[in-house]
Amino acid sequence: MAAKQNLSEPSDSDSSSLTDQSVSGRSGNRSLRVAEKERRKNEAEDPFVLALKYFSDVGAGTPVYGNDEFETNLVLVERVAYSKGLSPEAISVMLEFAMSLRMGTGPCVRVLKCLIPATIVPQEPIVRAVVWLGVGKIPISTQVLFIKWVLTVFDMIDAKDQLRAIYGFIFSFVTEENLVLRVFRVRKLLELQSKLGRQPFLLHLLSLYKVFCPELVTLSIPSRMKSGFRNYNTPWKSALIAVQKRNGSQLASSTSLPFTIKDKTSSRKRKHCHLELPVLSSLVNKQPQTELSSSRKVVPLVQLNSFAQLLENIHRIELPAQMGSLLGSSLALQYLDCVQDESALLRLNFWLGYALHEEFLFYGDGGAYQNSEEALQFLDKLLFTQHFLQEAFSSSEAFLYKFLSVWDGSLLRPQILGLLSNIPVVPSSQIGRLLFEPLMQLFFTSSLFFKCGLMECLNNMLLKWLTWHSVYALEDDLDISLNSHTSINMTLSGFKDSVMELVHFVGRLASVGLQLEGCHTLLLSFVLDFYETVCDTFLKYGLPLVVMPPPGVFYPALFSLDPVSVDRLAYIMYRYKVNLTSAKSQEKVTEQAFHISRQTFREFNHYLVVMVNCLWNSNMFRPGMGVQLGEEVLLKSNVPQYWTSFDLVHHPAFMSYAVDFHQRCWPGRKDMDLNSIKHSKPWSWYLEYLYSQGYDGDFMDTHLTSPDGPSLLFAFTAHEEQWGI
Repeated sequence: MAAKQNLSEPSDSDSSSLTDQSVSGRSGNRSLRVAEKERRKNEAEDPFVLALKYFSDVGAGTPVYGNDEFETNLVLVERVAYSKGLSPEAISVMLEFAMSLRMGTGPCVRVLKCLIPATIVPQEPIVRAVVWLGVGKIPISTQVLFIKWVLTVFDMIDAKDQLRAIYGFIFSFVTEENLVLRVFRVRKLLELQSKLGRQPFLLHLLSLYKVFCPELVTLSIPSRMKSGFRNYNTPWKSALIAVQKRNGSQLASSTSLPFTIKDKTSSRKRKHCHLELPVLSSLVNKQPQTELSSSRKVVPLVQLNSFAQLLENIHRIELPAQMGSLLGSSLALQYLDCVQDESALLRLNFWLGYALHEEFLFYGDGGAYQNSEEALQFLDKLLFTQHFLQEAFSSSEAFLYKFLSVWDGSLLRPQILGLLSNIPVVPSSQIGRLLFEPLMQLFFTSSLFFKCGLMECLNNMLLKWLTWHSVYALEDDLDISLNSHTSINMTLSGFKDSVMELVHFVGRLASVGLQLEGCHTLLLSFVLDFYETVCDTFLKYGLPLVVMPPPGVFYPALFSLDPVSVDRLAYIMYRYKVNLTSAKSQEKVTEQAFHISRQTFREFNHYLVVMVNCLWNSNMFRPGMGVQLGEEVLLKSNVPQYWTSFDLVHHPAFMSYAVDFHQRCWPGRKDMDLNSIKHSKPWSWYLEYLYSQGYDGDFMDTHLTSPDGPSLLFAFTAHEEQWGI
């Protein structure tokens, strides 16, 4: 029993030890409570904490003017912000106070300017502030200031998962052009200039209006002007740099902002700060991002070295802090191509659009970038990226529409034309204003080489449009998606209208351009390249559209002194024939086939009659043969048998071949009779001779039989009655 009692009841020593532990525990808890009470007392007595409590609890509608308590507390917050920086909790309180407009719009700007973070910026108050933007009560200037602040402290935000979800909303504010163009504003500026003279500030204002709306400003703006407006420097950068220096290594270990102080001793030559691609690196906030990465197992893109690693971590990629660095990384481009990340494209488009506008539209030193190697490398890198992704960026497209109105046609011409060829399909209602009008002015006032480059550019543009159609067209042929990363959709009829407008525009340019340049062979070659694409739109690209070349293109090619141009024209006509035949056959068989207008067949048949009578039947300039000249004019030319002047023997483009063939065939003859080539046996030899010279195109080989018989192409016109044309 004693043993049991000893086991069941604690001894005196055990009791004393338990008593000591309970006493020490109570004393420890008492000390913690005392310390917490002391801390709360100190915080309650801290003026800065009291100031934050004031801004957190202040009611809506509290007056500002004459409110000494408000002024005292705000001055205290400003003093702490500019000396030590604000804590995340303080930033949350002050940002909520400013954007909620509880005391009106007056204090909002002042509060935003003093939001200098000491360490990091919490994500949640920024999201709440973006929500306040949608209320519509905040002035535009204050909205712009808030967006500038977000961009300035973007690398210091602790997390961005919620921000990525509303990137579209944020960038709609960022990309909005708040400069509202009004006609009366431009007129007022012009009136002031007429009174005050060509003042620099007026010229710079007018130059900005001319960039956004060139049709309102017809005044000639000098290409070289001193900077009239200082490029804005956000009010937080200098304060952030000062806070970094005061906090020393403690802040530098967690946050390293990419702010640099300009060297005053540097050269006056303009530095292209926006054209330098940032280095691919991880997010700046090392410490908070490490915790986030460990919980979500995020893999920074900079740590990947191969495509296999990219595939393994494709859904756990951490995007870099500077989106411009994606242009310099092949793995980053592969990520953009594989994963349709809308947030990444929005950020990249904004950065790219800002760089292009700042360096090529809003420059202040009169175009000092004209011979810049940085600008050349930047545009080449952008072109490589677009070719890799097989699509253009919307920011570069918007930039081009504005840049064409101020471009001289020679500055960085290959790069600009390359970017222009990559733009997606433009609606037919806007294509004239955005593209045709500025390009027409450049075309008619530029050199031959620019005309050739523009023809090549428009041909590449048409090829990309047709390729997009053939790839992204839906099975029902009703809607097509023009861009894999956007929601732009266009009906098939709308797409056909845009393509038709482009083809007709090139036809007008080519007709006048060939006249201006004397039917130059080089320009004619680029024009024929374009129509080699046009003639196969139905069979090769599946677009139900056939557009014939204008007479200003057909006849210069037919009467060209270059045999290659004549041969290419014949090939183009052959492809037109194949496409028209196929389309007509489908129209009779299927109900969904498109209808070809009679005018298209008439144009084709007319060109066909002219070509066959010219090159083959030796009936040129005779009545009913397509091309007619007055009898008196033909007699005054003193050309014997003028109706044979443009056949395959006497055509100026093939005359040298006919002479060479005649000398080889009849080397002993002293008198040269080219008509002897038209006899049956020499004619077959002559065709083989032309084949050996490289003219083995479809026209001669497939469609011509003998000089006295009809051609297969000419027989095509006989189907006109059968097809009801």
